[in-house]
Amino acid sequence: MMNIFRLKSFALLVSALFLMSCLSFSVLANTSDQNGIYDPWESVNRKIFNFNEMVYDNVFDPAARTYKRIMPDPLELVVGNFFSNLNDVVVITNSVLQLNYESALATGARLLINTTFGIFGMIDIASDISAASDINLNKRNEDFGQTLGRYGVNSGPYIVLPFLGPSSARDTFGLAVDSFFMDPVSQGVTGVFMNHVSYINAPELRFPVAAAYAINKRAQFLDEDRTLEEAALDKYEFMRDAYIQRRVSLIKNNVEDKENKNK
Repeated sequence: MMNIFRLKSFALLVSALFLMSCLSFSVLANTSDQNGIYDPWESVNRKIFNFNEMVYDNVFDPAARTYKRIMPDPLELVVGNFFSNLNDVVVITNSVLQLNYESALATGARLLINTTFGIFGMIDIASDISAASDINLNKRNEDFGQTLGRYGVNSGPYIVLPFLGPSSARDTFGLAVDSFFMDPVSQGVTGVFMNHVSYINAPELRFPVAAAYAINKRAQFLDEDRTLEEAALDKYEFMRDAYIQRRVSLIKNNVEDKENKNK
């Protein structure tokens, strides 16, 4: 009974996000400026941004620096490879949804090779194969926000999410879909579909894995964040513009690749 209630709750949450996103997309489709930037909630976003900076400075960054200090570089690389390998499940699913079968097959091969010969993804053998041959098994970046953009869904207003940082109405909904239905790491934490798998659903496993994922992810951005602090006059504005430009570029490349294949 409880499991059914949890599934219904998540379904209602995702449905609500979808309806709100669709409303935002239809109303705000043509409201961005010439640079593709639409930030109507800037005052609220800046408050959340400042809150995130405080949390990063006092919680995540000290943990990430300690992690980098005590973790040898080879082991840090192994941990990063492991989580990157799990993320390939998200990449494959969204590649299929975008009808990008070349990306889906390449990422599927990458996942298979790294999970088996690379010891559950801890060694990125697929990238080594790509470097030594003409076979492109390099890491790809696909998510449900990109999938929506591939089918013409507008990004909507820029949003800063608590703890998670830069996003948009479309990408927030995409993140919810990826997290609840596709990402093995968040599935292990939420237990939406894996609640019957005892060794995955055990709190003593899933919460340390989630913590390791968050700390490892933050550790990868420490140097970039330090450089940004020194270089940017307005860090909020710089991060907003960089995020929007990157998302536009990713979606544009997806559309152009599809058009070129259809010629």
